[in-house]
Amino acid sequence: MRNFWLLSLLSASVFADEPSPQRQQELINLLKHDCGSCHGLPPKGGLGPSLMPDALAPKTDAMLIEVIQKGRAGTAMPPWQDFLSITETAWLVEKLRQAE
Repeated sequence: MRNFWLLSLLSASVFADEPSPQRQQELINLLKHDCGSCHGLPPKGGLGPSLMPDALAPKTDAMLIEVIQKGRAGTAMPPWQDFLSITETAWLVEKLRQAE
């Protein structure tokens, strides 16, 4: 079942359009305020791990998208699937990989 979810996640993120410019701004705000509260500003780590490009490099997009969507049991990382589409999550992962 998990592999099916990953395959559908990958195909959805590869073929989906980008969020609208307004939604992109909302996502950047969410990244700064919600994600930044645990991962730090800049997101070099804190309660949550670093989200800097070098820390994310060994991780696949599919793994990062799954963690954001589903959360991590036993940690402070909540699931965001009720608030973020897979397309939006993939867009955020792309932005995190480009961060300077």
